[in-house]
Amino acid sequence: GKNKGDVVKIFIFCVSLSLMPRQARIDIPGLLQHVIVRGVNRSDIFIDDTDRRDFVDRLSALLAETKTACYAWALLDNHFHLLVMPTETTLATFMRRLLTGYAVSFNLRRGRSGHLFQNRYKSIVCDGDSYLLELIRYIHLNPLRAGIIKNFADLGTYPWSGHRQLIGATSQNILQAEEVLRFFSRSKKNAIPAYIRFLNDGLRQEATTRLSSGGKTISRKLDPKLAEEDDYDDRILGGGEFVRGLLGEQVGENETVPLECLIDVVADYYGINAADLACPGKEREKVRAKSAICYLALRRFHMTGVDVAKRLGYSPAAVSHAARRGQGIVERDRELRDAVDGI
Repeated sequence: GKNKGDVVKIFIFCVSLSLMPRQARIDIPGLLQHVIVRGVNRSDIFIDDTDRRDFVDRLSALLAETKTACYAWALLDNHFHLLVMPTETTLATFMRRLLTGYAVSFNLRRGRSGHLFQNRYKSIVCDGDSYLLELIRYIHLNPLRAGIIKNFADLGTYPWSGHRQLIGATSQNILQAEEVLRFFSRSKKNAIPAYIRFLNDGLRQEATTRLSSGGKTISRKLDPKLAEEDDYDDRILGGGEFVRGLLGEQVGENETVPLECLIDVVADYYGINAADLACPGKEREKVRAKSAICYLALRRFHMTGVDVAKRLGYSPAAVSHAARRGQGIVERDRELRDAVDGI
């Protein structure tokens, strides 16, 4: 009687959860996203190296075509991980093209029909300033922790992750390798062994630290600066100002201003000629102004990276990187925010 009643309660609870509407994705170009895709019913999506080569070729071509930056990737048998930052298109568009193309090709090769992937891939928006390197390490250690390879030394010969590009063991050009290695040293000769040590150190960390979700618990575990009472969201790896900024963007996503108007306001605030912002230069105020413009244009006013890049003399990828710098600049400067609010 009592046990039966408990089972019924659990069943009703599970059904109620399944009927709850899913939260909308936070999908804005310029955000770092950790993507996990699994086979339907956890079935294998890579049977042999022909499948893996097909997927990697499609991934490489699509990254270049859409100017999406990739910082880590790893293929396992029944799922894969990507760490990407779309700059010109949404993640949803990027993933739809990648998954649809591969699924059609896989089904033709295997003589099968029907869905290959789970209906909804998982994506977590990540605070790149706090978690970028940890995510790269987590993803590139996945084949070892999953038992696909036997030991750390074999990771350097495993061809289905971004690790080999970072250590210079392949001619693949999928990752933003130079940018990643600069976190370890300006000298590539010193950066590679430092990166390998960093990766190896991760094996001694608690194996249950999984960076495949967001929310308070995992965000605080790796970022002790975050306080218990900070703002958190299960769709986001990060907390505090980062979460508030993103959720604020979601609420105000229909807010628009002309790009030239935004540039004029920021340039005037920094005492710079707006026309000079298209010219290269490392002057402190110019760099700060361009970084702030990139952040505000992409994250607050949802302009395209292409338009901003053309106006500021940047590449679309550089606009995304500048936006990451600009976030801190804008968040720390109340007077700048007030000037922009007055547009």
